[in-house]
Amino acid sequence: MSTKKIIHLVMAARPNIMKIAPLYHALLAQEWADPKIVHTGQHYDDKMSGVLLRDFGLPEPHHQLHIGSGTHAEQTGKTMMAYEALCLRERPDLCVVAGDVNATIACAMSAKKLDIPVAHLEAGLRSFDRTMPEEINRLATDAICDFHWTPSRDATAQLIKEGADTAKIAEVGNIMIDALCMMQDRIETDDTARRMNLSGDYAVVTIHRAANVDHADAIAKVAAFIEQAAQILPIVFPVHPRTRSKFAPDILQRLNANADIHLCEPLSYIAFMNVLSGARMALTDSGGLQEETTYLGIPCITLRTTTERPITVTECTNVLAGFDTVIATMRATLDKPRPARPSIKGWDGKTAPRIVAAISQILNSNP
Repeated sequence: MSTKKIIHLVMAARPNIMKIAPLYHALLAQEWADPKIVHTGQHYDDKMSGVLLRDFGLPEPHHQLHIGSGTHAEQTGKTMMAYEALCLRERPDLCVVAGDVNATIACAMSAKKLDIPVAHLEAGLRSFDRTMPEEINRLATDAICDFHWTPSRDATAQLIKEGADTAKIAEVGNIMIDALCMMQDRIETDDTARRMNLSGDYAVVTIHRAANVDHADAIAKVAAFIEQAAQILPIVFPVHPRTRSKFAPDILQRLNANADIHLCEPLSYIAFMNVLSGARMALTDSGGLQEETTYLGIPCITLRTTTERPITVTECTNVLAGFDTVIATMRATLDKPRPARPSIKGWDGKTAPRIVAAISQILNSNP
């Protein structure tokens, strides 16, 4: 029997866990595969990381790099050094990086310089806004990786437009939908929304991106928006640690005192999706939430002027709005019927098996 192929699955932040989990479980079932979770530690506390690992039935990561927080340069540089050292100790047959966080490009660069093949999960997504650090990570990763696994037709078309080798592109579908389908039964039987006494129409809000929270004027706009939005619909606002740290104590106290604003700690994946599933709409600056609401047919207002997931806009479930227009957009959304639940190729909960087939072809073509 041939030696199993070592496959590093890199995760750093909360969304990476959702993307890696279905693939890890699918690979674990293959007799030829030895999947290893590499957690760089961008999100390192239990609320942002540990609870999701447990939700998805993942083991403790096989390798912990303990990078933590820091500037973009600090995170990227430290991750490159730590992952290079790991690869020199345990050389994988394939490195899989997901999404657009600093660990994505850092691990891709370290692996490539050691001549280790790299696959990018969620390749081809573009916001065309190079002021976003995530856009730089996406562009750089796609420029150097060996295999591009795209979530949708627009991402595939973008890579072809940029001159990527079509033989290295596989339109595998949306792994985030695999995560949702994998947990659907537990989401439906969860009682978080009931315990929060949520009934009737309400909106779910998530805000964490640096452009929206890192400056005093930006966080003031967030607070004002939350208060105005609560006059239209009750608000459920799981507060990201980054966002909570930027609110002045008096603002947090004022938001907490509003009966129509439910501030809470970050929720587990199951609990959050249970709350989201009953929402009238979502308001977010997250990428993944735009996809989940599209799949569920829940109106989404993205608190940005650009999105790297334009298919959610063209499918009419998502609309972009700045803080100066979001209240009017909320009212207009409520005046419209709920969007139809679209059928997008590859958003079917079967992306992980397609990726496993692609990996098998890559690694087992020359046994």
